[in-house]
Amino acid sequence: MSTDVADRILSRLREWGVECVFGYPGDGINGLLAAWGRADDQPRFIQSRHEEMSAFEAVGYAKFGNRLGVCAATSGPGAIHLLNGLYDAKLDHVPVLAIVGQTARSAMGGSYQQEVDLHSLFKDVASDFVETVTVPEQLPNVLDRAIRTAYARRCPTAVIVPADVQELEYTPPPHAFKMVPSSLDRTSWTAMPSPDALRRAADVLNAGDKVAILAGQGAAGARAEVQEIAELLGAGVAKALLGKDVLSDELPYVTGSIGLLGTRPSYEMMRDCDTLLTIGSSFPYSQFLPEFGKARAVQIDIDPHMIGMRYPYEVNLVGDARATLRELIPLLRRNEARDWFDEICAGVERWTEIMERRAALSADPVNPEYVAAALSPLLPDHAMVTADSGSATNWYARHVRLRGDMRASLSGTLATMGCGVPYAIGAKFAHPNRPAIALVGDGAMQMNGMAELISVAKYRHLWEDPRLVVAVWNNRDLNQVTWELRAMGGAPSFLPSQSIPDVSYADFARSIGLTGIRVEKPEQVESAWRTALEAQGPVVLDFVTDPSVPPIPPHATWDQIEATASALLKGDAEGAAVMKQGLKSKLQEFLPGSPRPGADD
Repeated sequence: MSTDVADRILSRLREWGVECVFGYPGDGINGLLAAWGRADDQPRFIQSRHEEMSAFEAVGYAKFGNRLGVCAATSGPGAIHLLNGLYDAKLDHVPVLAIVGQTARSAMGGSYQQEVDLHSLFKDVASDFVETVTVPEQLPNVLDRAIRTAYARRCPTAVIVPADVQELEYTPPPHAFKMVPSSLDRTSWTAMPSPDALRRAADVLNAGDKVAILAGQGAAGARAEVQEIAELLGAGVAKALLGKDVLSDELPYVTGSIGLLGTRPSYEMMRDCDTLLTIGSSFPYSQFLPEFGKARAVQIDIDPHMIGMRYPYEVNLVGDARATLRELIPLLRRNEARDWFDEICAGVERWTEIMERRAALSADPVNPEYVAAALSPLLPDHAMVTADSGSATNWYARHVRLRGDMRASLSGTLATMGCGVPYAIGAKFAHPNRPAIALVGDGAMQMNGMAELISVAKYRHLWEDPRLVVAVWNNRDLNQVTWELRAMGGAPSFLPSQSIPDVSYADFARSIGLTGIRVEKPEQVESAWRTALEAQGPVVLDFVTDPSVPPIPPHATWDQIEATASALLKGDAEGAAVMKQGLKSKLQEFLPGSPRPGADD
């Protein structure tokens, strides 16, 4: 029995260990779809509601599964729809392969239906590797190289297969001139800096009295080593949002997130430190790092392309975070002076108390901070948390405290709306035995999340642990932009752009067979979370929250942080005006030109 090119694509994906492909059908990939039927749906084809969601699901799968995510789409509009999710993969350094159909070779160049110049379309987003398979003998090298490149460079790649090529009989490349063979094995490797570079880095760190550590997603595999080096140096650890799950928030010296959505302790630690160690992060906002020239600095990153560009680092160590730290730790001396360490811990404790007080303040009808704060202690130890972009990201960053083996992620650098629900779906396919919780604003929910709940309903029976909770902050406002308008220009909310319809997300969930719970009173919040986390299936929590609760910048003073919520929430007009003016001046130092929340690497 002969094998088509499409059959060989699926068999090669199986050989690479690919278990599922997120996609949407179309005639540009009919050959592949027929091959899926012959292959008994292996790897499993996961049908989204939209190709952008396929790409987001592949990103979520790759982030939470620590392996390649694969998405597939037809030619023309299907390929175009993939772009936003693939850019999310590119900017967050995630391995994703896109397999895309194309017009038959005989029609190319003839302005044929759905004919798009896919090389031009993908040349930026898949800049590390994009290629079209034009003959069967080309397939093994192109497909293997696309997968290998995605893994090695932590990036999206694209393989384009014209519709007629998919249906050609597959023949492997012969041992002949102008034929390129291929091989499957992907031997693991570990990058390491030189011994001399390690010694120079140790000299810098040993000389520091006030050491600060910034951990990003590149430190995720080095949890024990980051903890050991922090305790050895008496350092505090701030986390970029993509590194939120690197270290437990229960450790007293973990200052939490950094940046505009960060904490006051992280801001003060970076302001006052004399030494900075950055591990696996390309956090872009240097205004939240130490003043140039004030601190000596060391960076560890596996990607030489991302090294040394956020701060004037004295030593740049190119290498795997875990392996590099294991070699570095024996060269370090324990810092016996603990004044700095104690100061950091005291700041964390004070911040925690203030956040608890802010979450407990009354609002109309529900304080959005309380929604996140109430979830935090209830999270299962092995939960997977996704956060969308918008004001809900503030509450995720400040109030959700991770511990144990919890995993969490968001669209860090692209900071795109609409990723929270598809990320959670991808996470569930990566780990069907773990609960997933998506934290989503109502703007993002209306943009993408509601349609993708249909995918949740479709695939829920495949998950060993049935829990997938989607929490919606329903404030009828595109709230993050509203606060940016107020902070940057002192402008009131521009209703034609900011106001969005009041939708009952709980009713919609129930209409498609999911559990839906609407929460309109603060006393209902905790019980709603408990019900959802104990349910035997997916749940949508529709929290009706107050859009007037301000996201306070971390560089506001302690007094401002403590007082602003009270002034605004309790109707103190005079106090609110004073606080608003003070916060406006603080925000204007940082906000102009800044991306939306979530843009921390």
